[in-house]
Amino acid sequence: MTRRLPAAALLACSVAAATSFATGCNKSAPITEDAAPAPAPDPRTSGVFAPLPEHVEADAKKVALGRQLYHDTRLSGDGTLACASCHSIPDGGDDGAPTSTGIRGQLGPINSPTVLNSGFNFVQFWDGRAADLQAQAAGPVANPLEMGADWPTVVARVAADADYVAAFADAYPGGVSQESITDAIAEFERTLVTPSRFDAWLRGDDSALTDAEKAGFALFNEVGCQACHNGVNMGGATYQKMGAVQDYFAARGTPLTDADNGRFNVTNNEADRHFFKVPTLRNVALTAPYFHDAHATTLPDAVRTMAQVQLGRTLEPAQVDSIVAFLGALTGEIPDVALPVVPQAVADGSGDAPADGSGAPPADGSAAPM
Repeated sequence: MTRRLPAAALLACSVAAATSFATGCNKSAPITEDAAPAPAPDPRTSGVFAPLPEHVEADAKKVALGRQLYHDTRLSGDGTLACASCHSIPDGGDDGAPTSTGIRGQLGPINSPTVLNSGFNFVQFWDGRAADLQAQAAGPVANPLEMGADWPTVVARVAADADYVAAFADAYPGGVSQESITDAIAEFERTLVTPSRFDAWLRGDDSALTDAEKAGFALFNEVGCQACHNGVNMGGATYQKMGAVQDYFAARGTPLTDADNGRFNVTNNEADRHFFKVPTLRNVALTAPYFHDAHATTLPDAVRTMAQVQLGRTLEPAQVDSIVAFLGALTGEIPDVALPVVPQAVADGSGDAPADGSGAPPADGSAAPM
């Protein structure tokens, strides 16, 4: 079932300035002349938001393999690109480009989302076509516009590396396969968690946020942003229509593309046209440009546009600045992932490794970044 909040409910939440959201809006009891308005629920106990875990349990051997594979260009058709090419961990988990560049300079059709904290998304990709991180890891490798390889060739390249073979044998009884390669990448990606000062505040540290950030968070709730951006990942838990209240694409003023169809491209259900997975707001200050089409080039632009087309609210510049101040508190501690030494693919793109297989993770998994 598609998870989404109807546009009418979103608008009602905005007008009522409700502050408690999970899968919809809670209507307050009627206020009589003698009754005072009920105080807003404490966001730290309301269940609307939850802090990121401070540690993620993971298999160290699989994480080490996944880290290596994530940075290995031999997973691409011509040996020039790795997962990290479009999802740079130090730079916020994306590539900072409107759309990513695949092999042979091909441009993709849609903005690359961040890989950071992606394990907390309920589905993967903007259109939700991958149910989990392992399914997502398989897609770009075989996409002709992205890494442009085919899985039998990739498996053969990995299996030709003696160190990889030893490490896989230690971590996976079945050895090297598409399933074990994608599982290892997914296991690594699950560790890319970025706790922030906001999480410390949610856990009770009042000093973790500045007064300006607290005011911005209060406005974030008052405007209705938390209708979609809630939970542990501040998003990533529902599909929503791009332009729930006002026609985003008409306001954008550029021709529609296939990527604009969103979830419809997966389901062929007209009711899903222009619906997208709500992106996480974690580290959002690092991941410009914004939206699936990268139309918003700055964070203030994104806040202003979302308030208008999703909630029917026109924000004053000072209000935009206030919300942006809060969003900055969602920038977390980026994992310090030491870059592995990966054998370079040969010029013809065959990806053959050096004879000694240098760079593969040790069999005992000690190279895990955790």
